[in-house]
Amino acid sequence: MESSVAHLRVLSLLAMAVLLFSHQGGAANSDAEMEVTETNQVLGTVGAILDYSSRIGKEQKVAVEIAVEDVFFHTNQSLILQLEDSHGDPIQAARAATQLINAKDVEAILGPRTWEEASTVAEIGSHSRTPVLSFADLAPWTTMKWPFLIQASPSQYAQTKAVASIVQSWGWRRVVVIYEDNDSSANGVIPHLHQSLLEVDAQISQFVAVSPFASSSLYEELGKLKRGQCRVFVVHTSLPLAIQLFENAKKMEMMEKGYVWITTGAITSLVHAINSTVISSMRGVLGVTSFSQETGASFHDFYARFVRKFRLENPEENNYEPGILALQAYDATMAVAKAMAEGNIEGQALLEKILLSDFDGLSGRILFTGHKLPPASSFQIINVIGKGYREHGFWSDGLGFSETIDKGAKYNNSMENLGHVYWPGGLPSTPKGWTRPTNSNKLRIAVGNGTMFNLFVTITHDPVTDNYTFSGFSVEAFRATVEKLPYDLSYELIPFMGTFDDLVEQVHLKFDAAAGSTAITAKRYKKVDFSLPHTDASLVMIVPAQSHTNNKAMLFLKPFTTSMWVLTVVTSLYNGLVIWILEREGDPELRGSVIRQVGTLIWMAFAMLFSRSQPGEKLRSKLSKMATLVWLFVAMVVLQSYTANLSSMLTVTRMEPTVADIETLKYNGAMIGFGNKSFAKSYLTEVLKFNPNCMKNYSSPEGFALALRSKEIAAAFIEAPWAKLFLDRYCNSFIAAGPKYRVGGYAFVFPKGSPILSDMNVALMQVIDSGRLRELENNAAESESCIDVDSNDQDVSLSPSSFWVLFMLTGGTSTIALVMYISMNV
Repeated sequence: MESSVAHLRVLSLLAMAVLLFSHQGGAANSDAEMEVTETNQVLGTVGAILDYSSRIGKEQKVAVEIAVEDVFFHTNQSLILQLEDSHGDPIQAARAATQLINAKDVEAILGPRTWEEASTVAEIGSHSRTPVLSFADLAPWTTMKWPFLIQASPSQYAQTKAVASIVQSWGWRRVVVIYEDNDSSANGVIPHLHQSLLEVDAQISQFVAVSPFASSSLYEELGKLKRGQCRVFVVHTSLPLAIQLFENAKKMEMMEKGYVWITTGAITSLVHAINSTVISSMRGVLGVTSFSQETGASFHDFYARFVRKFRLENPEENNYEPGILALQAYDATMAVAKAMAEGNIEGQALLEKILLSDFDGLSGRILFTGHKLPPASSFQIINVIGKGYREHGFWSDGLGFSETIDKGAKYNNSMENLGHVYWPGGLPSTPKGWTRPTNSNKLRIAVGNGTMFNLFVTITHDPVTDNYTFSGFSVEAFRATVEKLPYDLSYELIPFMGTFDDLVEQVHLKFDAAAGSTAITAKRYKKVDFSLPHTDASLVMIVPAQSHTNNKAMLFLKPFTTSMWVLTVVTSLYNGLVIWILEREGDPELRGSVIRQVGTLIWMAFAMLFSRSQPGEKLRSKLSKMATLVWLFVAMVVLQSYTANLSSMLTVTRMEPTVADIETLKYNGAMIGFGNKSFAKSYLTEVLKFNPNCMKNYSSPEGFALALRSKEIAAAFIEAPWAKLFLDRYCNSFIAAGPKYRVGGYAFVFPKGSPILSDMNVALMQVIDSGRLRELENNAAESESCIDVDSNDQDVSLSPSSFWVLFMLTGGTSTIALVMYISMNV
């Protein structure tokens, strides 16, 4: 084995000498440059496990070989490179790793690109204490399990945020994710993509896992997607599978207007390598990929040599330019070489030296943190046009979209500011991201049954035809809203007999929407979206009513308001004073002590109102008689009004609640009722803090009425629409008490990210503004009549505003008489 290695090193030295002679001084002059030593030595041996059958593997092979050339040129030291072909097979990669470590004495291994390959090679490398530099995205726990595993390429998980930002920019709420059925996708990008879309309030309506070896199933899956509604597709597969996908999509006319295709870096990073015939089937595709600053002498030198070498080794390829993955392979090789240049080290020492790398590579800054390079935070967005593509702009994490990536770049949250996008089919306007259902694929609309009053939802089953008919306010409101949509919406109503919480769960899982009286709550909002509310859903407390006049000792004061009583007394005293002044000189009885005169004045003010004698019989002054006559007329009207109002109060029953508030109920531990299938139970226990043991549910208004009358429950908590109808039916037995407890209202239910939700909200507002919703509501309420004794209007105490003319008349007459008396006696 030692002689074989020595022989390989001699051959390597000869190869390096030839390469040095052909270099002609044009090697890269980068920051990773190493000092040239005076003697030619061997730095060490590094292995590379690559997939020669893939474009990535071909690019990485050329990049690694160029890196080895540059190591020799800059240091006059050889880095022996041992290459193995994995054929994209994890088992073959594991065999290659064993061969490199045991037979070829490599001190480090480069190249496992997929998670499957990286995990198998890392197991072998950690067991033999050989550093493994992988280009796959690794989970956080991998370095704990395999301490000799290093991620030599920046994590690409942030690209999912770029994809989500694109989706958000154009207002799409639902996407379909197509991914390659392997562990790399399932455990890597897909969970991050799901979370990123949730953060922008978008949903993945369907995950489509495609096998890389089943072209027939690919065609079938695309057929299913074409029959669906969602038209926004995010594709995360290998390049060969993506080429099959788009070629089939074009044949099935899924690359036409109305469709949206977004590719991740797994495809977009290699778009430069796709030939013009294939890329023409991808017209309109938007892609996200990592990138490098392709500037400086180092890059240009590498680029020229890469193109020349790649053309010679891979003449069958149509494009010879390096991608970002080739640059990363070059930088990983240079990191290993720099670490080996520190001395004759291997194992743990070599691992530590590699992790201390700090230089500017062709792909960016090479500085490891926790066995990984810093994650990529900026990505390039490309748009496939014709038989090529154009660089559409950039996206940076935390900043947004920009046309450039330099220091003076202007960022925006929306991609629209980057200019016109060439969409599939050459559509000039932005695709709406979904299509209306056809008659063969109607929307499934669930209708919840279980409301207290059938006026809101009525489901009737015909056993002969096995058909269902749907009616009621909520159903008619849904139909009226659909009629206002700017397009025909094909749907079918499906009865649902479970609870409303179950209904929400089923909309989340299998239905396209739910029509009916479903209350909006925060808990339900976590699973579904709601339309604008079409009905109030406040919770109302209803209790038995009792007479307001029972045990009211001061009822006799109620016919008049306080101000009316005060005005009557003041007017009477004033009239009495005037008559006393007018009669004082001619009547000795009106003279005497001050106390006697005051008493006489008060007596005169009120006694004549109730005297059985004829008015003016004892009065001597004509002025007194005039003032008295007017006052008696006014007093008669006031007294008759008082008598009539008091009689009304005594004969008409006024109702008041038997329980004033919920605190009384909770303090007494009283039983309360709530509607079956209602959100009220959770609201009463979680928000109003009622004891669950003191609660009963009822499914009909008759059940509530019976329980309240028998005092089985002290109060019933019913949603506002049902409460109104309940009180209309039992208008004289029960009454609403306390405040309304507001919730979000009743609304239609849609799955998260439903594409028709915004249109339904606009249509519902049109129904409301036109008065149609109020008409439907009134029609439902009119059919409910009171079965109790008719309730009467509440009595009203009389106020001075009803008698001010009379009081002015009597007061004015008395004043005139007094003025005339004074003028005649002056």
